[in-house]
Amino acid sequence: MSIAELQAYGYVGAMVVLVFISYGYAYHLYTKKKDASGKDYEEYSNMALRDDITDTPVSARSEHKKK
Repeated sequence: MSIAELQAYGYVGAMVVLVFISYGYAYHLYTKKKDASGKDYEEYSNMALRDDITDTPVSARSEHKKK
């Protein structure tokens, strides 16, 4: 086995590992949409699409702040 074959096998192995890590991370993001406080930040991803003046806000605002 030459060094070129060893590098090729190492490259293929590294790509397989990186693909599994990438798909695992994407799966984690789509299955756990809420953070620890319970806020779903996926609603904010459509903020750029719903930016007309007549569109409803993403989250409701209250008049008084919590203390």
